[in-house]
Amino acid sequence: MEKSLVNDNPLLLPLNKQQTIYDGFITVQERDFRMRIVLPPDRQLKEAKLHCCWQLKHLLRGYEHIVKQVNVLHVALCVLLQEVVLKSHPECRSIPPPQYYSQLISEMETLGWDKLLFIDTEFRMLRLKAEDSAGRQHILTVKLKSKHPAEAPECSADLPVPLAINWTAQSTLEQLHSQFLLVLESLTEFWDVLDEIDSKTCILEPEKPCRSDTTRRIAIGNNVSIKVEVDPSHPKMLPECCLLGAEHVVTPLRNKLNANMHLWNPDSSVLHNLRDVLEIEFPSPATHEKSSFNLECGICYSYRLEAAIPDQVCNDPRCGQPFHQTCLYEWLRALHSSRQSFNIVFGECPYCSKPITVKMAAQKS
Repeated sequence: MEKSLVNDNPLLLPLNKQQTIYDGFITVQERDFRMRIVLPPDRQLKEAKLHCCWQLKHLLRGYEHIVKQVNVLHVALCVLLQEVVLKSHPECRSIPPPQYYSQLISEMETLGWDKLLFIDTEFRMLRLKAEDSAGRQHILTVKLKSKHPAEAPECSADLPVPLAINWTAQSTLEQLHSQFLLVLESLTEFWDVLDEIDSKTCILEPEKPCRSDTTRRIAIGNNVSIKVEVDPSHPKMLPECCLLGAEHVVTPLRNKLNANMHLWNPDSSVLHNLRDVLEIEFPSPATHEKSSFNLECGICYSYRLEAAIPDQVCNDPRCGQPFHQTCLYEWLRALHSSRQSFNIVFGECPYCSKPITVKMAAQKS
């Protein structure tokens, strides 16, 4: 406990071997305030006593019950004092009234301090942790308004759907956290589907999937992959599928997908259905290195170009060289022999000189 006090407040130093008395300063906008913290024999910060200069006492007037109420294990005492001192500087924006802090601490006591991952120095932004029924960890970011709880907070989380929270003037953080848990449970099946795909196939995109991602680009073989988009509301239904690769490889797979679509069984997993419908076995991370599918672009000689990976492939079976869409577009546009029709550029493969086409690269907004 005493180590936490010193680590969080490096200008405080212990004055005795028992480490129950600390003396030092807090500095706010180049102004130092002398203070001393005396801990009880069991060195519990909750029962600590604060001694300070008269200037700081004057600034703390009206906030004494807040200082006593704060458990410094979870909210650094000196941070709270700095926030109170800022009130004396008119150039700084005002801080909430004492009741705001009382309400916040009371709600955190009810919710449980173990669910608090972070709180900023203004006591406005909190990160609360939550766990769904499958053991996945999630974070709820809450930005409180100065009139909390009369005003609804801003809430955000890494979710594939908008986070809708019901809030009234009587709502609390505990109720907010409970609503978040219900949202997580409604998405459990969706994440189960994607977790199975992530663990049993080689994912090309996104490089580092997050919980809000609904798409996966799954490797099927060299220069051929399928991009699936799972619906969070109906995760076991047939997802939107897009086959990527050379036409001579993609066409047979597309024909199988169209012919076997009626075989899709919502009671089976998405991955199992994809195997049956496409009549293939996906390369497994247990038997294949993901890097073996990371073929570099034949123009820039890199795999990733910002967020993009090579997704344009020469259709000649003897070539099959992949390119970034942007690289191939810029290359063909610079050739006098190339021609453009609407948003498609026609030209020759930089490697084998066989006909190749590419759509105009999407403009970034």
